[in-house]
Amino acid sequence: MPSIFNSLNIGYTGLNAAQAGVNTTSHNISNAETDGYTRQRVMTEAATPVYSIDGQVGNGVDIQTIARVFDNFVYDRYTAISSDKEYADFMESTLTELSTYFPEIEGVGIKSDLANYYNMWQTLADNPDNDAIKLALAQETEILTKNIKETQARVISLQNQVNEQLLVNVNEVNSLAEQLAGVNKAIDTAEAGGAYVANDLRDKRNLIEKSLARLIGSDVNVGQLESSVQIDSSSNTATGSYSLSVNGFNIVDGSTFHKLHIENKNNANGFYEISYERQDGTLIPMDTEIRGGRIGAILELRGKSDLRSNSGTPTDGVLQKTISQLNAFSEQLIQATNNIYAETATDKMTSNKMLLNPTNSLVNSDIGIKTGSFKINIYDIDGNIVASREINIDIATSMTGVPGSNSIQGQIEANIDDNADASAINDVDDYLQPLNWVTFADGDNALELFMNPAKISLGYTFSIEDQYNERDDFSSGTNFAGAMGMNRFFDGNDATSISLNSDFKSNPTNISAGKSSAAGDANLALDMVQQQFEDYDFEVGRVSYNTTMYGMFDITATDVGSETNAAILYNETITAKFTATELEYQSVSKVSIDEEMTNLIRYQTSYGAAAKIITTVDQMMQTLLGIKQ
Repeated sequence: MPSIFNSLNIGYTGLNAAQAGVNTTSHNISNAETDGYTRQRVMTEAATPVYSIDGQVGNGVDIQTIARVFDNFVYDRYTAISSDKEYADFMESTLTELSTYFPEIEGVGIKSDLANYYNMWQTLADNPDNDAIKLALAQETEILTKNIKETQARVISLQNQVNEQLLVNVNEVNSLAEQLAGVNKAIDTAEAGGAYVANDLRDKRNLIEKSLARLIGSDVNVGQLESSVQIDSSSNTATGSYSLSVNGFNIVDGSTFHKLHIENKNNANGFYEISYERQDGTLIPMDTEIRGGRIGAILELRGKSDLRSNSGTPTDGVLQKTISQLNAFSEQLIQATNNIYAETATDKMTSNKMLLNPTNSLVNSDIGIKTGSFKINIYDIDGNIVASREINIDIATSMTGVPGSNSIQGQIEANIDDNADASAINDVDDYLQPLNWVTFADGDNALELFMNPAKISLGYTFSIEDQYNERDDFSSGTNFAGAMGMNRFFDGNDATSISLNSDFKSNPTNISAGKSSAAGDANLALDMVQQQFEDYDFEVGRVSYNTTMYGMFDITATDVGSETNAAILYNETITAKFTATELEYQSVSKVSIDEEMTNLIRYQTSYGAAAKIITTVDQMMQTLLGIKQ
């Protein structure tokens, strides 16, 4: 039957429970501002009673467990929205930076430079022999090309910075995943036998999970959830098997960690590639499978599709798209301008250096030559055309070949009576030296066309004039001179290399306004002015745009602005959702100082009451001992 010592034990259990409550409350208060900490509660139950003839007599209180007030469902939503928030933040900050590179307001930016450039061609057309205007044209051209190159360099630099951040963040993912595997092992050890719940270790695991979700958009899968209604109506605890994955790729399996591989040694542009290692050691590319978190945003900006192609350049990505658009704009500006400028008479033409097989089809090469025809015109000292030959390009036309063949060389060197005057000494092949196809030590090639020295001394010159369709569209020709860079106005081949011809930099007065050397000829300059109104085909990856030079740049700048505005609006939406979800999570798990202070007073009172029980029992025992004496 119950004895007085049972009463003493009841008081002791009350003291113990109150002490545990004070300790837990103190722990909560101390960690109120600790990131990832979940408030804890002491769960108690009545001890097993003592049976007597009078019935069941209470035997005090037992501490059942110390549990976290935690809701996995709310936490899963919180980690998911944290991933979205990190993605949105990075997208907005990066695109806002990108948009500053395109200050297309009145009087500022590449579009304004382009307008000034064409206006100066118009001024030259009005005064074709004015050297001061040629100097001004050279200056406007250099301003335009400099701003194009600087803008492209800044976009490329931003892409490279984002690429380097990829390495840093993937390494952080590996570090956190390894820590997570270690924490899982520690939890399994601490909770072995099911007697205890490793609350602080579980908090640490949740904090790592949230960090990984923010970095790479990972998901957690557990065996099952067990409800803890006695703690809170929405509280539950995850038990059983554990894995953390990224779109099906398991990074952590329980206490096992699978490292992500990241390297750039096989990429021609230094872009990092991410792979997952299977159990058999095979590396599986997973760049396109990562869509969430900061790394997902990095890949979305830098580009990730077709990364392992021969070029090493992605075919997607906001930054890569901007780079490709600027290159397409610049390439077309260079080639279209050079194609027109090749119509000015000169005594020699040398193409750009390029890697081209001279016996293969020119149309099937990637330099931009199309089917059609162009003319080689011979001018006398007075600017009159004295001979002209049409060179045809079809699908089979190559660069070199025997005279009379379908090749460019064969057609230029063919012995043809161009003037139909039965004379064999005044045709194009009589004025020009044989075509010279130069091969350099690095494997690059160049085309050289020279006027016969004897003809040069007599004032003869030649030009290449593309032949357009019946509408006289500038884009309808072969683009032979523009693609090859014959007698060019622009050097370079894209936005990173575009510049004014070095000869014109050193002496701008050599710029020609006319097609011939005759004084007052402004036909070439007028064609340059007309160019700004012509539609051209701009190839950007798998997308083709048919528009003007202004139109193509507007597309580039507008895409940047649209992407930036979309990122800002998306971030505003995600931020609102994140704030609401975070408040919901905190309402469940975050420590409330006011509540904990109330609990502290409650446990203090309970402790005092339990102590009073022990004091009372002590007095009772003293009374009994006194009776005995």
